[in-house]
Amino acid sequence: MRPLALCKALLAAVLASAAAMVSTSAPAQDRLAERAAMIETIKWHARSAPSAVEGQGIDPAVLQTMGKVPRHFFVPEEQRGAAYRDRPLPIGYGQTISQPFIVALMTDLINVGPGDVVLEIGTGSGYQAAVLSPLAAKVYSIEIIPELGERAAARLAELRFDNVEVKVGDGYYGWPAHAPFDGIVVTAAASHIPPPLVEQLAKGGRMVVPVGGPFATQFLMLVEKRRDGSITTRQLLPVAFVPLRGGRAQ
Repeated sequence: MRPLALCKALLAAVLASAAAMVSTSAPAQDRLAERAAMIETIKWHARSAPSAVEGQGIDPAVLQTMGKVPRHFFVPEEQRGAAYRDRPLPIGYGQTISQPFIVALMTDLINVGPGDVVLEIGTGSGYQAAVLSPLAAKVYSIEIIPELGERAAARLAELRFDNVEVKVGDGYYGWPAHAPFDGIVVTAAASHIPPPLVEQLAKGGRMVVPVGGPFATQFLMLVEKRRDGSITTRQLLPVAFVPLRGGRAQ
């Protein structure tokens, strides 16, 4: 190749590389802006629901984590444009990814700390587990639909949420091998609070679970196991979740 032709080729390669960088960085910046807007919406909801939110609002650590987790990677391609909107989205197989405020609220309510072991029932797309991951020591998540569970496990591994372990199974019965759990998050509605999950909750631990039938009013419930082993429950706010499948959930 002649020197002039070589220079032109190199210039073309540099321009192509620069164009690629612009085309990929612009959407990334757009997503950062969308995440920031999502966080502001979560804060607004928290101010509007003081009976459900404890203290001065959602824990800043939870908000910081949700501001970093790329929610658009946890929804189907055709839903990515709506990934940061304030509503649930379909993820296939009749399941949904929860509204961002509900994800933030449920995460906040279990008071997860850096040394805690957390159980999630209903992996779905893996987003709730991804939010829990930086806040906890270990996250165990159970999904009853094999295709969703396998897909979520692969996605979480690809995004390096290395302290999350996913299995396909019936979440109603929990994961006794890794109990007790400092926090439990149930992301589907049961007709009652599952006794196996209460049993697997550590003393001093908390569980959040939506309770109610698929065609009836559901309420988000906070379950606490005191240090003496006694149980308290508190009804927080009305919600709408897909039904918990398997076991004796209904």
